[in-house]
Amino acid sequence: MLFDRVKPLSAILRTAEKKSLHRSLGAFQLVMLGIGAIIGTGIFVLTAEAAQKAGPGMLLSFVIAGMVCAVAALCYSELASMCPVSGSAYTYTYAVMGELLAWVVGWALVLEYAVAAGAVAVGWSGYFVGLLKNLFGIEIPLALSAGPSQGGIVNLPAFLITLAVTALLVVGTRESAYFNAILVAVKVAALTIFIALAVPAINMQQFEPFAPLGFTGVSAAAASIFFAYVGFDAVSTAAEETKDPQRNMPIGLIGSLAICTIFYLIVASGVIGTVGAQPLLRADGTGIPPGSSELAEACKAAADQAVVCSKEALAWTLREIGWPQIGNLIGLAAGLALPSVVLMMMFGQTRIFFVMSRDGLLPERLSEVHPRYRTPHIITTLTGIVVALFAAFFPVGALADISNSGTLFAFAMVALAVLILRRTDPNRHRPFRTPAVNIVAPLAILGCVYLFFSLSAYTLALFAGWAVLGLVIYFTYSRHASHLGRGLVEVHEEDADVPPSPVPPI
Repeated sequence: MLFDRVKPLSAILRTAEKKSLHRSLGAFQLVMLGIGAIIGTGIFVLTAEAAQKAGPGMLLSFVIAGMVCAVAALCYSELASMCPVSGSAYTYTYAVMGELLAWVVGWALVLEYAVAAGAVAVGWSGYFVGLLKNLFGIEIPLALSAGPSQGGIVNLPAFLITLAVTALLVVGTRESAYFNAILVAVKVAALTIFIALAVPAINMQQFEPFAPLGFTGVSAAAASIFFAYVGFDAVSTAAEETKDPQRNMPIGLIGSLAICTIFYLIVASGVIGTVGAQPLLRADGTGIPPGSSELAEACKAAADQAVVCSKEALAWTLREIGWPQIGNLIGLAAGLALPSVVLMMMFGQTRIFFVMSRDGLLPERLSEVHPRYRTPHIITTLTGIVVALFAAFFPVGALADISNSGTLFAFAMVALAVLILRRTDPNRHRPFRTPAVNIVAPLAILGCVYLFFSLSAYTLALFAGWAVLGLVIYFTYSRHASHLGRGLVEVHEEDADVPPSPVPPI
């Protein structure tokens, strides 16, 4: 039987019972936690990508993506409050739907984390290259600052920053909560300055036509913009520390998503209303795919005088409207903050690999700890090399979309797990219960499926290939090596104080 291996929820909960956290978080603290986790790389990097897909209609794309995140987060919160242990969606699926689907979810999460780290590295590269050019007059040749699809050979800055982060992870360097809070403040301050300067210069005529490529373009942009919201589930993982979670969790989740959506809409409006956000089109009026060599040629013909051509959209916008030095400061803020996001994404990816290895689904050697640095150096090094290669040769939009495919699949499975568990184990204690679960969970599943199939055919083909590779590994190795299949069910006391690995802010 393919679905006969279900890891006993009681074993997972025995791990969770080791964890005893003080309930101290109220609604306000949860909203602030959510804002800090959500606002990050996506809005800095993907604005140009969204403009090329939807034009000014990307405003609607932000709303659609935020609504899908909201219903998915409510489902995620129920399982996170029941199982505050490491492994995230992979662990939940193992307990509800069995090993095969847990493997597929874990494999999708590996795709999400690793490729997202590559996307952030490429986004950082765009701001770094722009900053060097505009602040110091140093111009890195296109051949060394872009991948093949954009007319270059290799994105060397993205490659090098990924290797540097890998080295830090191997030796065990992780930023403190204080340092991370400073970086969040830097990003929020940069976006606030952008709003203050761009909004007064808005020209409403720039919003026409609103959706030059129709609702299909809006949907495609929403699927990409989902990347700008990932991190919202950090609120979900705080359920065990929340006072009156049934009241405060929805306020924290919906409140933080609503505030961030408004923030994103104002930033996007500032870009659209000042420099315009119309996509570059072919002669027949169809859109040119973002990140393609065709778009690179179109941008060259337009002398790069369009926001869709920029790799640092917000900084470029401020320079265009007469604030070049402030634009450089925005670029500097992104340059300082984004490497830490690469670090957190890669740490999250190695954590998923670590848990799967510990369950026997991957070789246990992968989770070996370095005798000196006490870090899982083998899997960290392998991950770093793969992420560096992604960053070196793929455009940011393609990487973000591929990462989103893994995220959307995992969250759809979480929503399905909530529905199944409500029927198979209705009496289990749930510190937080998804409100109107028979409406919210199906909406989450449908929303994730809708955005998933709004991704490009190229992205879906890559996801399918990744899934096939994962199934081959499962049936040739993992199924036979699985601890659960061999009758071993462990309780991991070291996870007592480890919350489910949230997707870091991006």
